Amino acid sequence: ADAFGGMYHNQPIQSIVKSILSIGTLIVFLMAHEWMRRPDTAIKQGEFYILTLSTLLGMYFMISAGHFLMFFIGLETASIPMAALVAFDKYRHHSAEAGAKYILTALFSSGLLLYGLSLIYGTVGTLYFADIPARLTGDPLQIMAFVFFFSGMGFKISLVPFHLWTADVYEGAPSTVTAYLSVISKGSAAFVLMTILIKVFAPMVAQWQEVLYWIIIANLFALRQQNLKRLMAFSSISQAGYIMLGIISGTSQGMTSLVFYVLIYMFANLSVFTVITIVALRAHKFTLDDYNGLYNTNPKLAFLMTLALFSLAGIPPFAGFFSKFFIFAAAFEGGFHLLVFIALINTIISLYYYLKIVKAMYINKSDEPIAAFRSDNYTRASLAICTLGIVVLSIASVVYQSIDKFSFGL
Repeated sequence: ADAFGGMYHNQPIQSIVKSILSIGTLIVFLMAHEWMRRPDTAIKQGEFYILTLSTLLGMYFMISAGHFLMFFIGLETASIPMAALVAFDKYRHHSAEAGAKYILTALFSSGLLLYGLSLIYGTVGTLYFADIPARLTGDPLQIMAFVFFFSGMGFKISLVPFHLWTADVYEGAPSTVTAYLSVISKGSAAFVLMTILIKVFAPMVAQWQEVLYWIIIANLFALRQQNLKRLMAFSSISQAGYIMLGIISGTSQGMTSLVFYVLIYMFANLSVFTVITIVALRAHKFTLDDYNGLYNTNPKLAFLMTLALFSLAGIPPFAGFFSKFFIFAAAFEGGFHLLVFIALINTIISLYYYLKIVKAMYINKSDEPIAAFRSDNYTRASLAICTLGIVVLSIASVVYQSIDKFSFGL
């Protein structure tokens, strides 16, 4: 279905991605319920939901864009309310500072991206995705246009070396917003980037594969983090690197593995952030050492968080293992053998910091462990959906096959 003179179009694979983002947003709303009942946020519930749904609408525009103007409108519709969400908790935990940092970095990245788009228009004379490939010659100006465009998108996905804003913003933002930013925003931007590379920059495939080759190395930064939200920020940077493996292959198999990876990453990451959110609200604990002995006082929470961390680390038989396998297979099939080897080493490194959290919960002793508490029904529903996703997707091959059936459409 096309609209606005071909500037907006929708295909089955795009509907699948939108559905995934909508499910993720629903989970974020469930995990936000306890936080929204706090006296200083209760009066702003409407604003939170409207801002979040506004960003989701912007992502929908980006995903269905067939023209760079529609893409940019969607990008800004998603980015500007996101800055307000990051600063939502302005009286606590450096939220206002995080919002300022996010909006300033977003402005610079949007400026770079828009400059790249202006150079594309100057060299090819159109902004329609379908018309650009025939006019691309790969001359230096077009390569520079692509580099500017990619730099702007690199910020949205928090790729190295465009990631320096991530840890501070993730730490300062409310935990529910951090969860939304790390999964929903990242997933939509990654899908859009792959769509544009395949549809628009296909004639320059050699150039953009070379650029992508150098940004898939990330996660050593996470090893030294003590604050859990900062640790998960650097984890999300390394996860973005894995997502790029699906993009660099530039095939329908790469598209399928990317969408499947985002789906599983969404369930696992939101599960971890649900636990972080409820522990922060009930016990005001934020660091790795605070989680020492969590299993002794809150065994169910510790167990569900362990399942999610195992999935993020790619440990079989959890769903995260299969998502990594498929995305590595897509890159290997494309001939990027060295890159897959580097990604495998990265995966082994990530085991250290994910298992460090598990060790704290199960093995480390604490004189003042987090007191036992009972989560509200909304938090339990959020954790149940996420855990169900992690377990079911590891055995339901029909999900991957269904996505694969529609990936050829791009």
